Amino acid sequence: MEILIIGGGFMGEAFAKGLMQKGNVPKSDIIIVEVNKERRTELSNQGYTVRENVFEACDSASVILVAIKPQDINHLTNLGNYISQETLLISIAAGISIPTIQKITKHTCVIRVMPNLPAAIGEGAIVYLVSDKITVEQKNIAKVIFDAVSTIAIEVQNESEINLATAVHGSGPAYVFLLMESMIEAAVTLGMPRADALALVRSTVKGSAIYANEGNVLPQELRNAVTSPGGTTEAAIAKLEALGFQNSLNEAIKAAFTKANDLGKSNNRN
Repeated sequence: MEILIIGGGFMGEAFAKGLMQKGNVPKSDIIIVEVNKERRTELSNQGYTVRENVFEACDSASVILVAIKPQDINHLTNLGNYISQETLLISIAAGISIPTIQKITKHTCVIRVMPNLPAAIGEGAIVYLVSDKITVEQKNIAKVIFDAVSTIAIEVQNESEINLATAVHGSGPAYVFLLMESMIEAAVTLGMPRADALALVRSTVKGSAIYANEGNVLPQELRNAVTSPGGTTEAAIAKLEALGFQNSLNEAIKAAFTKANDLGKSNNRN
């Protein structure tokens, strides 16, 4: 199965590495299209087969992964004229709807995907939407590709649900990083050496995430388990609640969802 990855940037390379390491896809079956000359050289030096022109590289691909910026999607105009009708086209171009991809590429077998940053280390979360032309076999192939970079892949039923997921898991890593940043700065302000604060916060977040994924215990239950009456954690949680922590996060996710919808409308005006 030959896989063509259009876009050799951060996420495109992440999928290539994941497919080799977890998907058992030989490097020889992966072709990367990259327009930047320096980046092509970097990828070529890593042993990848690299091409500059997508239309000269796509004819034998069984799967095409579109990993380019949304503003570059028009570079794939009429791509469908150069590939088989059965070729599976998977797009991770943010905010570009399936109908828009189909209209631009003149190709109908499309899956729209929203991964997140941890996909770069094979620990991502993926949300995806399939067009009505996708077969069961193609969906199974897509799941193999998703498994190469993620620990969970959730199928949704419409474009709005992808935008909502974008506000939760797509932007989610940034929320966690902001929390980490805030914890570190608070510790430093109170007198802890920055290196110690960084190490402790990194370990705490990593351990908490692993612990939260053990069993079926809900986060609220885990929080209650470590919040002893009259203790330090209770004092901290009470202050966060008094300052509107949960409401702030609710509003932040709502703002991200609204922005995702707005960007979707803007990107799909063609």
